[in-house]
Amino acid sequence: MKSIRIMSHAIFVIFILSLGACCCGQVELDVSPMEKTEQEALYSTIQGFVGNSWNGSDLYPDPCGWTPIQGVSCDLFNGFWYVTVLNIGPIHDNSLVCARNVEFRPQLFELKHLKSLFFFNCFQSQKTFPITIPSENWKKLANTLESLEFRSNPGLIGTIPSSFGVLKNLQSLVILENSLTGEIPPQFGNLIKLKRLVLAENYFIGTIPDIFGGMSELLIFDLSRNLLSGTLPLTLGSLTSALKLDISHNLLQGNVLNEFANLKNLTLLDLRDNKFSGGLALSFQEMYSLEQMVLSNNPLGGDMRTLKWENLQNLVILELSNIGLVGEIPESISELKRLRFLGLNDNNLTGNLSPKLETLPCLNALYLSGNNLTGEVKFSNEFYGKMGRRFGAWNNPNLCYQVGVISTSHVPYGVKPCQKELCY
Repeated sequence: MKSIRIMSHAIFVIFILSLGACCCGQVELDVSPMEKTEQEALYSTIQGFVGNSWNGSDLYPDPCGWTPIQGVSCDLFNGFWYVTVLNIGPIHDNSLVCARNVEFRPQLFELKHLKSLFFFNCFQSQKTFPITIPSENWKKLANTLESLEFRSNPGLIGTIPSSFGVLKNLQSLVILENSLTGEIPPQFGNLIKLKRLVLAENYFIGTIPDIFGGMSELLIFDLSRNLLSGTLPLTLGSLTSALKLDISHNLLQGNVLNEFANLKNLTLLDLRDNKFSGGLALSFQEMYSLEQMVLSNNPLGGDMRTLKWENLQNLVILELSNIGLVGEIPESISELKRLRFLGLNDNNLTGNLSPKLETLPCLNALYLSGNNLTGEVKFSNEFYGKMGRRFGAWNNPNLCYQVGVISTSHVPYGVKPCQKELCY
């Protein structure tokens, strides 16, 4: 019996040891090497941005394996680790934080499988340590790079390199909230795989180049908050897949394009704070998917009744304040059952207010102040209670409310009581 116990124990020990051998073997199989040139290029690239005191070989001897670097992601190619994602800047608590004096080292362009390159809040001082984007070597990343982003870098100055036009596989180009100047390179027309193009909140000047005829896959287009001027290029009407088009806060002028009628998938159109004129374009009523139309602060002019508003059944936000509108508010607006915000203030609108506006089930903000509306406001107490201060009708000298019909707690701000006719 004792010998049987000893034999059983021995078998158990051998079984455990064999499991350990299997585990160790599995660990060995999971460890993949990284090419020395790739590793050295990674370390040098990071040092250029975070400073020479950063010693990657000591801190991260296996940057894609057991000691990964925050902001660096890798994939296996032919049994070797290669960097595919590089994020520079304070994205997370233990991210790679940039030094004050940074540099783009040429080793960046030796990362032969790099797909995504992202700089956030890295280049800080425009006066003390300004930096420009290098114009050379981007061709080395042309076959791999799919996403390139520069966000919130006040110390990033100069122009956009025209050599970005060689990045033929780029799907996302975001240059947001930097201090870049100059014109938009026409070479961007080569980036026909782009799904997102954001060049907002910089100091770009000149006209928007007419280069978008081949960008049928573009979903997000944002050139807002720059110093762009001139008229809209006709090829903007070729962005038939676009969901968002934002060119607000610029110096653009001329008529709104008739070609916008082709943008059947667009959900947001923001043209506010420009110098557009020529009235409300008929192309607006063909944009059936629109959820947000923002045209405020443009000298557009025109009559609201020229459009078939009932076509735009998906509208949630309609912001038409301070665009020089004349005429009456059409009753067809009351057919927009998803509408939540209606801004018509600071125009030259006339006529009576239709009580049908109250029937809009989702409406929670209605601004009509600064017009020439006349007659009695005939909304219910429930409507005023629901809207509160989000109903604005002040500065309409000939608009009034009926005393005794509206509760004193719901009297619309800035609207005078109707005067009773005197009987003799």
